[in-house]
Amino acid sequence: MKRKIVFITGGARSGKSSFALNETAKVEGRKAYIATAQALDDEMKERIEKHRKERDADWDTFEEPFKVSEIISDLRVKYSVVLLDCLTLWLSNVISGDMDCSGKIYDLMAVLENLKFDTSNSKLFIVSNEVGMGIVPENELARRFRDTAGFLNQKVAEIADEVYLVTVGIPIKIKG
Repeated sequence: MKRKIVFITGGARSGKSSFALNETAKVEGRKAYIATAQALDDEMKERIEKHRKERDADWDTFEEPFKVSEIISDLRVKYSVVLLDCLTLWLSNVISGDMDCSGKIYDLMAVLENLKFDTSNSKLFIVSNEVGMGIVPENELARRFRDTAGFLNQKVAEIADEVYLVTVGIPIKIKG
């Protein structure tokens, strides 16, 4: 079967996740949500809980801050919809976990390039932040994150069948 990857990017609080949930509702079948956020402080715990409440009982949630490639490979044979939210949080986890960032990105790209679903209507949705439209960060780590996120977003957009930019709650289809 053909892969179907939908990439959704935009600024923080732009409506990306809401748009992704609306789009996934159009696909029949079992749904898997890959949550990459880690509840490291109270504010992030509140954000995670808010996102949980936005999903209905149709969703199986997999909280995985690091092993995104492995979990996508496993879930694609069991679910019609897989939603990864969010790619930049995953990247932040990898960088702050002092992991092999290039290796993790390479692994993810290999999985996405070879992704095949068992049914023709199945889709993988990937949500990511666009972090390169703001000011140049003042410290080396923040610049490294911005640059790596930009590279990662470009690679995913290249592979994706559809790409959307969400700004002020309005999705704009830019590919597909």
